[in-house]
Amino acid sequence: MAARLTSTVPVACGSTMKPGRRLTIVCMPATLEGQLVVAISSRALFDFEEENRVFEAADDRAYMQLQLQRVEQPARPGVAFSLVNKLLAFNAGPSRVEVVILSRNDPVSGLRVFRSAQHYGLPVQRGVFTRGQPPWRYLRPLAAHLFLSTNEADVRQALAAGVPAARVYPDSARASAAHPGEVRIAFDGDAVLFSDEAERVFQAQGLDAFQHHERERAATPLAPGPFKPLLEALHRLQRAPAAGMRLRTALVTARSAPAHERAVRTLMAWQIDVDEAMFLGGLPKGRFLREFEPDFFFDDQTGHIENAAPHVPAGHVAAGVSNGPAAVQGGHE
Repeated sequence: MAARLTSTVPVACGSTMKPGRRLTIVCMPATLEGQLVVAISSRALFDFEEENRVFEAADDRAYMQLQLQRVEQPARPGVAFSLVNKLLAFNAGPSRVEVVILSRNDPVSGLRVFRSAQHYGLPVQRGVFTRGQPPWRYLRPLAAHLFLSTNEADVRQALAAGVPAARVYPDSARASAAHPGEVRIAFDGDAVLFSDEAERVFQAQGLDAFQHHERERAATPLAPGPFKPLLEALHRLQRAPAAGMRLRTALVTARSAPAHERAVRTLMAWQIDVDEAMFLGGLPKGRFLREFEPDFFFDDQTGHIENAAPHVPAGHVAAGVSNGPAAVQGGHE
């Protein structure tokens, strides 16, 4: 009795054997189906700001050499580190979250990225390194639910491809350590969770027209925004929490009554719960977010992100009417 297995990809195998029959080995390729997939650039996960300044001042070879020299030196945690670390803690049982490095770094610099992940105990096994080429096209085969990067062009291309994506502000505050057993994520509403339909009315006709528009359509759900797929995936994760880990979400919006009702009814129509909702009527969001203490905050307006970033980890969603084809933010990634 003999069996031979030849494979060039990770596989999951099982065996069956009936009496008097030959052993049969059945192997299936590895799959991420059913998992929450987060793709993240190395600079969003780790603090590579000093190395990025070398890249911008010289060229990629100087950057590569510096990363190689520091390969045994773990990078400091970056803005999105807490979010990734906590999400991966949901894998205490079956794998429910997959984090993939999707980076403009070269493969040599990728050595330090994986070494740093190992140092902090992050079970990150997969990565794509493109040495300066746009990496967003690999989001499709990954079926990613979220892409985080410091490169605005990559984020815009990901959003155009239908993937929830945000440009991480590398100078953002790091997440609070007050909730080690709970992932906390805050979202803006219009042009993030919801479409920018109402925002277009506000920008074209003003607040009174916006309030009238939303009051008249209170019972009509808003169309989905770019981050609805992520919210749905988080909702599935939230409904079956892992031992010792929970998920808490918040809607943090400039809407106020009576426009609040359409936002709430839209979430009800989607059969998605959020744990907290803040209808701030134009008040600055930063101090409210500081009290909520999210591991990450997503908003489509740079003014809100700049107000939030001194308090919490934050990322800009370059979608909707507020984000035309303006000059993009570069950097290595």
